[in-house]
Amino acid sequence: MAGLLVAGTSSDAGKSLIVAGLCRVWARQGIRVAPFKAQNMSNNSMVCPDGSEIGRAQYLQAIAAGVEPSAVHNPVLLKPATDRRAFIVLRGKPGGSLEAGEYTTGRTRLAAAAFEAYRELESTYDLVVCEGAGSPAEINLRRGDYVNFGLAKEFGLPTLLVGDIDRGGILASIFGHWAIVDDDDRALLAGYLINKFRGDQAVLDPGLDELSARTGLRCFGVMPWLTQVWLDSEDALAFAKWPRLPGRAGTIRVAAIRFPRISNATDLDALAAEPGLDVFVTASPKDIAAADLVVLPGSRSTLADLAWLRELGLADALVRRAGAGGPILGICGGYQMLTETIDDPVESRLGTGAGLGLLPARVSFSHEKLLGRPNGEWRGHAVVGYEIHHGVVEATGGEPFLDGIRVGNTWGTIWHGAFENDDFRRAWLSDLAGTVGSSWRPAPGAPGFAERRRLMLDSLADALEQNVDLPGMLALTGQG
Repeated sequence: MAGLLVAGTSSDAGKSLIVAGLCRVWARQGIRVAPFKAQNMSNNSMVCPDGSEIGRAQYLQAIAAGVEPSAVHNPVLLKPATDRRAFIVLRGKPGGSLEAGEYTTGRTRLAAAAFEAYRELESTYDLVVCEGAGSPAEINLRRGDYVNFGLAKEFGLPTLLVGDIDRGGILASIFGHWAIVDDDDRALLAGYLINKFRGDQAVLDPGLDELSARTGLRCFGVMPWLTQVWLDSEDALAFAKWPRLPGRAGTIRVAAIRFPRISNATDLDALAAEPGLDVFVTASPKDIAAADLVVLPGSRSTLADLAWLRELGLADALVRRAGAGGPILGICGGYQMLTETIDDPVESRLGTGAGLGLLPARVSFSHEKLLGRPNGEWRGHAVVGYEIHHGVVEATGGEPFLDGIRVGNTWGTIWHGAFENDDFRRAWLSDLAGTVGSSWRPAPGAPGFAERRRLMLDSLADALEQNVDLPGMLALTGQG
């Protein structure tokens, strides 16, 4: 079999989506292809059908390839808890923690697990498309690396650099990557791909020609900026990059609070994809007062982010909003913040603290992580979600709502992914529209969330076929 490593010149260069697109286009050609990311650092994760937890981007890439997502596609997932500590998910299950000082020296067992997973894919598929992490030119992290050049060297993978031209300085960035790494790593570089381009390529081409002449690296293509390709991001830098709608009558304005330690922010994607909703992120008390709906998404450190809410005056704004009957939705960690008390010796390690007191419930954190794919219904509409949490909520009142509760116009659920269910989402939003006096109604014929994802993947694959030398790229792997 064969493999290819897609690395990026930076975080959010677009490598996750490029890997998804490559998996899609080669699967359409009949190649048995699978995605792989040795180590991911992200709080956007997903529960697979087998109950394992992996990065959201690898889940999307497996769907693109037409294979069932599992932990073999992302054997190591690091979930940042603080600036100096991350929780480890090893082959889909909790695997302890990693302190900042251990990052270059304490990952031997993680590398072994990652390499073992790659070998499993190698023995099963024709082609494995690997995604790197961050930048492969972080020479301070080269020792112990097993996701960028460490992986490529272990398995002899040709490496493609993806660069985000929208950030500026892309020619110098690619040249710097080539120049700063050592000779053995440089020999693994096979070429580069320019991503997120807008403008006249004739202006760019002389620079690419000179860059290739100086480095010997081949340019495999220039990908245009794809405004409709934004679902399922794993990177915090890409959060809230969905298209904003112009203000018009009937638009529901949804304010999502961006916590410093936000988790599973992809819950907002389904709302942002719905025609007639304007979803934006905020840390402004004025926005909390003015929006039609305020969403508190998940958090990797509930008490710490709750303290942040109080510091910025957002907690008081939420209490005032609830008192005035303004709709509020809390999801997982956001739901926990709405309760009366929170006891957390596990994630934030801050002990017991008061919640916002908007929902009659208390939260106790357990060392055991709960992973699952629950299902239920709301007013006759089937709902399937997924749960990833240490905090267990014990309700003492309220109306049941998706393993959570509702009191008045304040809603809380422990489930992620619930709003990806089209019938439920549109029925719930219709109820919300009536509450806030909006004329919003579901757009007739609008694609559902799963269909939007399919269309996105196909448009991504189409763009790769039109703008990238895919046969040349495939030839690097020996599959040409």
